Amino acid sequence: MHVRSCAWVLAAFFCAALAGTAARTEPQSSTDYAGQWTGTWDGSGSGNFELTLEKGGTAGKVAVTTEQGNYTADLKSVAFTANKMTATYDFPLDPSAEVALAATFEAAKAAGTWSLRPKGGGAELVGGSFTVSKK
Repeated sequence: MHVRSCAWVLAAFFCAALAGTAARTEPQSSTDYAGQWTGTWDGSGSGNFELTLEKGGTAGKVAVTTEQGNYTADLKSVAFTANKMTATYDFPLDPSAEVALAATFEAAKAAGTWSLRPKGGGAELVGGSFTVSKK
């Protein structure tokens, strides 16, 4: 009988250890993505793409190089659901347009899409993808 009790205790301990490991592998919070991310974008051209996320994951900015001119912009909105981010910013090269970003973060890398569209929504005018790594 004593051996059976020890087996149950060991099984319970093993399950608790697995549960603790699973909790540590949960998706990171948006705060974990704070910092500078650098990489490239492509679509209707290509260039460098830099994303800076503030601590708390609700603000940030971009710095983008394009053939039409380089620009920086503050993010208007940023939202995280687990490791997935959505964000928008006003497009400085055309005041009537905005850029929508969607990205998935994995460790120190992220990949996603961008979409240029009329401000306030509407059909995509042009789009592409981007990849970044944490600096």
